[in-house]
Amino acid sequence: MTKKSSKSLLAGFGRGLGVGLAGLRAGGALAADSLINRAMGKDPGQSDFAVNEARRFVSELGKMKGSYVKIGQMMALLGEHFLPSSLIVALRDLHDATEPLPYVKLLPQLQLIPGFDELDIDPNPLAAASLSQVHRAKIQDTGEELVLKIQYPGLADTIDTDFDAVVKMLTVARWLRSGRELDAWIQTLREQLQLEVDYQREAIATMTMREQLEADSSHSYCAVAAPKVYSQYSTAQVLALSYEPGVSVDSPALSTWSLSRRNALAQAMLDLFFKELYAWGVLQTDPNLGNYLIRPKARGDRQSLDTLVLLDFGSTIAFEEDFLDALGRTIAAGQAQDRSTLINALIDLGCLSASSHPEARESFADFCLQLLEPLRPPEELPSEYLDDQGRYCWAESNLMRRVARMAAQSVKHKHFATPTRQFAVIARKLTGVFTFICMLNPRFNGHAIAQSHIHGWLESKHGK
Repeated sequence: MTKKSSKSLLAGFGRGLGVGLAGLRAGGALAADSLINRAMGKDPGQSDFAVNEARRFVSELGKMKGSYVKIGQMMALLGEHFLPSSLIVALRDLHDATEPLPYVKLLPQLQLIPGFDELDIDPNPLAAASLSQVHRAKIQDTGEELVLKIQYPGLADTIDTDFDAVVKMLTVARWLRSGRELDAWIQTLREQLQLEVDYQREAIATMTMREQLEADSSHSYCAVAAPKVYSQYSTAQVLALSYEPGVSVDSPALSTWSLSRRNALAQAMLDLFFKELYAWGVLQTDPNLGNYLIRPKARGDRQSLDTLVLLDFGSTIAFEEDFLDALGRTIAAGQAQDRSTLINALIDLGCLSASSHPEARESFADFCLQLLEPLRPPEELPSEYLDDQGRYCWAESNLMRRVARMAAQSVKHKHFATPTRQFAVIARKLTGVFTFICMLNPRFNGHAIAQSHIHGWLESKHGK
């Protein structure tokens, strides 16, 4: 082992020590509390003690900052089938924003950029997150504005150690149980975390998305764009991208926009989801609202369009055709509210087995039917969520709250079937897409958008 790697491991051990000790205190007490609550017929994951212990653990993660915050966020995103509800709720309060690292500590990495001397870099960060911070820069000769996404020094060397520390703590605290499904989930999270720090892969994914968007002539709602990658200013730890101005979807300014403009952005987001799956076969899987910007059209120019700007392609997945085929049939059955066909499609998707308990099948089908509600034919949409023109009122439907409540109930079911990794990713991404749409408070029906992509795919595969 090299001197450098030894220091990294020791640093990781030291950083994880506080988290590990937090687990030792919680373990036995949580087990006893769980037994008491089960005996009383109560949900052990929702007791006051469990809630307080979950908050204490998350507070410890927050203090450690760096990769610990990212690990916690990923577990909140993909762990609802393995972690108690009290911990999931607490983990969702982890904030990505953190204290920036002084610019002088980033200089050694920046000086490895081949064209470092060609850049004027603002030493004040534009943003600081758990794994990296962003600085604006300008190319001296051309005046082009860039952003440099700079990975924190030594992060890649300690990220596996940090991950192991969190998993160990959760195990000691008895928040995790051993098992094959759990092992597969932990491995998925580890792989996902490693992708987050692979900037060369992210650069390729960003360039590919930009090329696909530029070649796509079907933007009928609004413009969609991705940043340009400046390879000559990028390294394994620094990603140089074009500066993309815009506002986030939760900006108060958007509430003043006309319904037609908000509808166009929302429809573009839904269309993009299906286009990524069925036209390009690669999905950006992180539903974080911060991964999108909205750039208003030029004032007074009636010909220009608002632009949906896509950011951060560190987490992308390509799907096999068999999976896409089964997913298409699952969504089509959900649109038609055909429960029998839906269950068969879920079996083909790997989310249910042919021997699954009938109650598990019905529970999973209920969840899918609820999640896919906005994609039903207009005449099948719940009338209480429609306006006087028969359009679905996304924000007023409280869809995400209803879906979350149903998911929480499904997990408690004794015959609950753990979804496949790919289905969990799709479901989480779709809820992220729907959340983005709801933030715009639009009114439109999603059936035609989904149908155009899925029908075309199934027709090409089955000749229907």
